[in-house]
Amino acid sequence: MSSVVFNPKEHQHIRYNPLKGDWVLVSAHRMKRPWSGATEKPAEENIARHNPNNPLCPGATRINGEVNPNYESTFEFDNDFPVFLDDGAPSPGPNEHPLLRAESAVGKCRVMCFHPWSDITLPLMSLAEIRKVIDQWADIMLDLGSRFKWVQIFENKGKIMGCSNPHPHCQVWASSFLPNELKLEDDQQRDYYKKNKIPMLMDYVKVEMEKKERMVVENAYWLAVVPYWATWPFETMLLPKRHILRLPDLSDEERDGLADIMKKLLAKYDNLFETSFPYSMGWHGAPTGTCMQEDCTHWQLHAHYYPPLLRSASVKKFMVGYEMLAQVQRDLTAEQAAKKLEELSEVHYKLKLSE
Repeated sequence: MSSVVFNPKEHQHIRYNPLKGDWVLVSAHRMKRPWSGATEKPAEENIARHNPNNPLCPGATRINGEVNPNYESTFEFDNDFPVFLDDGAPSPGPNEHPLLRAESAVGKCRVMCFHPWSDITLPLMSLAEIRKVIDQWADIMLDLGSRFKWVQIFENKGKIMGCSNPHPHCQVWASSFLPNELKLEDDQQRDYYKKNKIPMLMDYVKVEMEKKERMVVENAYWLAVVPYWATWPFETMLLPKRHILRLPDLSDEERDGLADIMKKLLAKYDNLFETSFPYSMGWHGAPTGTCMQEDCTHWQLHAHYYPPLLRSASVKKFMVGYEMLAQVQRDLTAEQAAKKLEELSEVHYKLKLSE
């Protein structure tokens, strides 16, 4: 029998993701290997504050000929290239075989600009400006949530994450069905609640507040952690401390607290490699539409941040090979990632340089 004591920083192991019901392989010793593979170009820093050819800028003419107003805060409009068409589509009809199934999909797609300037990102915005973004998110959720079962608010930040327009914005896709990732989260949280009589993520908040091993930043109403089961190197999850089902349910104080913790978390991200840190993020909460009349106590509002960078501003984590064909694998522990982020300043490096 081996006398070696398990060390998560040195010994590979698998961790269970209770939100998805699957596992992630952790191999932190791989960070020691030299890297001579692909690198990414650093984020573009010389972005014009206003570009009339950028369809997201105030006063710009979009591809459909519509002219944006000279907005001074947030601005929302129907996506000019939506995944869902407004009038839906004809039904696929009866399925011809159990292995060849299709169903109708109906929805609505919108774009929301955070700020009129193209050369600014959320961590460089004021708390008041971020609060306006949060309020607009809640309003969109109320509007589209009255008609659709799921409303997905998400932000793709940076070219590496497929962002085609250098302007602070997010997208909102509302659908008549519950998407795959949310079906998993719904099932897993429902099962956990039945067995433990407490919402899964409320229980998880208690664990993280007690252990403080994966905490990145915290305030009176929120905490940001690298989840124990994180997939991406510096993945984080934003969690409210109170049981909350959906964004519109947040109180004024919780919305202010959310603005505060978002600004601090995203400043830490940018400070890690002193670059505009790319990521995909999105809000998950209880389903909407007809589900508003159902018991969704098992749900807890939360946001996921999935950044791809691993070693520097130019080296990202690749999800290929084993990850695509077998199981997700990460190259440092959640605790190591959290420590790196937690130790960083909450003041953005660009603001420090301007002092």
